[in-house]
Amino acid sequence: MIRNADAPWSAFAPDAYIDINYRISGEVDLEIVRLMRDHFSRSFGVTAARTARGVDVGAGPNLYPALAMLPWCDKITLLEYALPNIAYLEQQASEQGFDAVWDAFWDVLSKDPAYRAVEPRKRFGEIVRVERANLFDLDGWQRWEMGTMCFVAESMTECPAEFERGVRAFMNVLEAGAPFAAAFMKESEGYIVNGIRYPAFRVAAEGVEDIMDEYAEDLVVHDLQHTVREGHEGMLLALGRRKSNCF
Repeated sequence: MIRNADAPWSAFAPDAYIDINYRISGEVDLEIVRLMRDHFSRSFGVTAARTARGVDVGAGPNLYPALAMLPWCDKITLLEYALPNIAYLEQQASEQGFDAVWDAFWDVLSKDPAYRAVEPRKRFGEIVRVERANLFDLDGWQRWEMGTMCFVAESMTECPAEFERGVRAFMNVLEAGAPFAAAFMKESEGYIVNGIRYPAFRVAAEGVEDIMDEYAEDLVVHDLQHTVREGHEGMLLALGRRKSNCF
């Protein structure tokens, strides 16, 4: 069993990961972005003030979770552990603006008027900050008013206890009532980036529901049947709000 600490995160190759997963926008990722957009728009309303503090836990080389929070926040924190990913994220949040690969995802988001009102590159550079953090060491950190965690808890370990600990860590950095979106690879057997194999925990929709129901209200888990490579059975997207009575 490969645990999180056993994986070679210092060798993670963000450019290779993006080439595999995002350079050509896949149908399932665009559907995830659409569902996240609609969930956050319902939660805040098109005229909401941009005053929420957002967090993307385990951001990795993926900007679309932060882009999905952009209209609602005056600050977004990207928490990441792997140093190569931190370097990538900091470059994306620089004055140069984020790469064109993310434009297809913004095109989906901007179908909603709240997103159309935002100039994404300028706003991203103004409010997004990157911080190094270990998912298992978030106790005592501040709590955020909305949050995302995409392909993290199940894609960092083969250990069921570490998977559950990762999900709980994410839920426990959210304020009561905070809308959230969390995505998971369904029944993943692991994945290869730049010739290096990384671990995964095999989780189904029922497993996500069982662990998140303790912390979430209005929970909906979308079981998306699209596959993007061999070794998994689709993707899961959990949407809801953080409960107020289980801190």
